[in-house]
This record gives sequence, C-alpha cells and structure tokens, in this order.
Amino acid sequence: MELDLSELSSVENTLIEKAKELMEKAYAPYSEFFVGASVLLENGEIFSANNQENVSFPVGVCAERAALAYAIGNFPDQAPVKIAIVAKKQGLDRLANVTPCGSCRQTINEYELKFKKPVEILILTPENTVLKAEGIENFLPFRFKDLND
Repeated sequence: MELDLSELSSVENTLIEKAKELMEKAYAPYSEFFVGASVLLENGEIFSANNQENVSFPVGVCAERAALAYAIGNFPDQAPVKIAIVAKKQGLDRLANVTPCGSCRQTINEYELKFKKPVEILILTPENTVLKAEGIENFLPFRFKDLND
C-alpha cells in the first residue's frame, strides 16, 4: 500500500528520518548509491545503518542487513517489527526507487521465520510517499523457508 507521510505513526516517521540521516553517511565510493535503513525492535529500540562498500566490489554490506545484524546482535531475543529503507544516487537531490535486494529479502525472511512474525517494510519513494508492506512475502512470494520445503 502507498501512504502519505502524514498517514504514518510517529514511530514510523522516526524510522524514515533515521534512515534518511544514515543514508547520507553511507560509504559507497564504487556504486555511488547511498542507502539507509532503520529497524524497530519489539522492545522499542531503534537501530540504524547504511551500506558499506569496499574495493572488492560488489562485496560489501547492504544497509538493511547491517541494521538488522546490529539490532539483533544487541538484542537477540527481540523480534524486528519494522524496517524503513531510503536510497539515492550520490549527487542527486531526488530519492531513488528501491526495494531490498535478494540477499536482504532472504535475511528479512530468516528473521520472520525465527521470530514467527512478519517484519513490516517501509520504503520512502521519490514522490515522498511511503510504500508499506506487511512482511517479506509481498516481495518474495516463493521464498526459501527451510531446507525441507
């Protein structure tokens, strides 16, 4: 579903703002594509991160996976409730259309399986609206659930 920023809760707006702030600090000298992500855990803690590249491109860490790893690393028993994602090309004022890459989708899927609940995904668009999905299944309908599926 697509929402106006005014339709978001204060926590969702905070997630978007923190993701935007961290996006600006991304280290992306090779792709020049800056991404920020913020994760809300069920205990109310918010963790944010950005993408980090290195000369062995495309080896690096996406913002979504960095934020999730940081959050769950600090609170391993707290389920991620929401993740906000914001991106733009370096040097442009306009945001980019972005969705989680395959690795990030699978990572979100793993945490949904671990905690047995969906992670709500918020994506800020170039039009300054928010795409809101109730779980990774909306992006990955035939996802890899476990080794026996």
